[in-house]
Amino acid sequence: MSRDPRYDILFEPVRIGPVTTKNRFYQVPHCNGMGYRDPTAQAAMRAIKADGGWGVVCTEQVEIHPTGDIGPFIELRNWSDQDVPALARIAEAIHARGALAGLQLAHNGMNAPNLTSREIPFGPTDLPVFSIFNDPVQARAMDKADIKALRHWHRAAALRAKRAEYDLTYVYAGKLFGGAMFFLSRRFNDRTDEYGGSLENRCRLLKELIEDTKDAVGDTMAVACRISVDELMGEEGIHAAEARDIIGHLAELPDLWDLTLSSWDNDSQTSRFAEEAYQEPFVTGIKRLTTKPVVGVGRFTSPDTMVRMVRQGILDLIGAARPSIADPYLPKKIEEGRPEDIRECIGCNICVSGDHTMSPIRCTQNPSMGEEWRRGWHPEAIRARETEAKVLVIGAGPAGLEAAMMLGRRGYEVALAEATRHLGGRLVAERRLPGLAAWGRVVDYRLGQIEKTANVSVYRESPLSAEDVLGFGFDHVVIATGARWRRDGVGRRLQKPIPVAPGARVMNPDDLLAGLRPESGPVVIFDDDHYYMGGVLAELLAREGREVALVTPSGEASSWMEMTMEQHRVQARLLEIGVTIVPHRLVTAVAADHVTLACVYTGRTEPRPAATTVMVTARLPENVLAKALEARRPEWADAGLASVTVIGDALAPGTIAAAVWSGRRYAEELDAPPRGLDDLPFLREVAELAAGPLPWRAGA
Repeated sequence: MSRDPRYDILFEPVRIGPVTTKNRFYQVPHCNGMGYRDPTAQAAMRAIKADGGWGVVCTEQVEIHPTGDIGPFIELRNWSDQDVPALARIAEAIHARGALAGLQLAHNGMNAPNLTSREIPFGPTDLPVFSIFNDPVQARAMDKADIKALRHWHRAAALRAKRAEYDLTYVYAGKLFGGAMFFLSRRFNDRTDEYGGSLENRCRLLKELIEDTKDAVGDTMAVACRISVDELMGEEGIHAAEARDIIGHLAELPDLWDLTLSSWDNDSQTSRFAEEAYQEPFVTGIKRLTTKPVVGVGRFTSPDTMVRMVRQGILDLIGAARPSIADPYLPKKIEEGRPEDIRECIGCNICVSGDHTMSPIRCTQNPSMGEEWRRGWHPEAIRARETEAKVLVIGAGPAGLEAAMMLGRRGYEVALAEATRHLGGRLVAERRLPGLAAWGRVVDYRLGQIEKTANVSVYRESPLSAEDVLGFGFDHVVIATGARWRRDGVGRRLQKPIPVAPGARVMNPDDLLAGLRPESGPVVIFDDDHYYMGGVLAELLAREGREVALVTPSGEASSWMEMTMEQHRVQARLLEIGVTIVPHRLVTAVAADHVTLACVYTGRTEPRPAATTVMVTARLPENVLAKALEARRPEWADAGLASVTVIGDALAPGTIAAAVWSGRRYAEELDAPPRGLDDLPFLREVAELAAGPLPWRAGA
């Protein structure tokens, strides 16, 4: 197949200062939870992107000095020459696959609590650090010596990036991560010297950093400026008109403008709250202010949208973080004339949760993300089958679909049996919930791939018993039968069922997803799950005109969604549509017309009217078939059955990302050599011990 000529414009080279990118696909800097701890794993992940056709592949933000330490988050570091080998490994891996390598220098300024270095943070003025955990740390106002030192450190870091053979480096002034943004902001900068007051003065530090960097490395490296074009808070923060004034003032200084919204939660909004290309209104018109190329993002997955952004003169380069995570081969699939094979980002931000939990990046759509080096997984390729074995996959939810798809790619003969008419498991109904339509791409992509795989057969409306399975003659059976929501209130905080009076109406999410609804009267949703389900069901029922209270032992609705940067949007939406949020309370009893609530701190109880109580607490694996087959294990050999494996929610209920990952793991490990009890399941990189004796002091 060949590329559709409509998309030729996306494969034009673009000059960026002294370097040229082969196409317009630009993987903007994005965090990954690996950073300085897992540099080889990150090198492999970035290399996959380059192999997938991205013209530029950037790192995440890279700390330039201990005074800008963003711990506990695990980013790359460029503090000294000691860091150059790790940085060089990443650049070398990107170059080996034909892309330009970009490194985003960052001094986090007032965003950095310096928990690792214990250095005193600094910024334009004396204020508490603007950190995600509200750390009890205050930044000091920078004097002229501090500014001189910062310029020195930034220049030195740029020179180290050059020695590591990067093609492009950044001056970061966006998302309240790049310290220079605090100087741009009237909100944080109340200085009266030449670095405060007028726009020209507030731009001075950024201008000096760009000039210093270009002077140091601009002969061979492009110098990009990443800047936020709106904080979405009106004139209190940096807003569209002011951002245009800033960019117009510095228009020709950098070699590239990388445009973002601020802060990160605005720049990476989820599909529940924003559509593809949602940043278009904020970046339109910026190109008229500069002759330098402009890159922007917007969770782009449609090549038609990408083409429009370029043809209408909005962007020169199509920036992507999350779409490049969901499908590292997105550019190559467009180039090869198969855009229907793109694994489209669903905008769930489970990738972001990796950074916020200081763990390797993960992706709902792409289970190989973060596993490229440590497990040897690839987003497109998988080793050929080892045997002629036939595999039966029972259950066509996220785990079963992934297992069947990847087993099919390996070349096994696969039968996928689904008890119902509809394929997709939990997502059949969940994709119809408010804001979750894009999540259905998990199903759509896999069904599209399976339909093109001749050795995978799909059987709908095929409930199976242990007797059926033993009679089929399959070598391996995979049970991916999902899970069901409990209705007894047992979850994180309560390990015993909640007493329910006769006549009381109790429902669970499965009831609502099946189309059942509460009777008239107030509804109490008890959310001890803390992810999306409690909040989205509250929204569903409130929009249907019901009186809804969401009761949670946490301090806010859907509290784990802090990790996906959307909790505040969930909370705001629920409040806006009239949902009452009742924090720090447990439901301890259910009567016919009310529930009893108990304070999680004092234990004091109070009644709350409730005609219906919806329990969103925990799930139970649907493992009846698995247990029935295990009970008949002595019959396996005669039936030709070598293994029965439970995966996904049927093994342990979790996120959709975890279910998909479980399906991929099964497909990867089928017929692999057995692993011993003491063998680790993945590679890891262990720091080298420092040489020399421990520095004991006399008398200690």
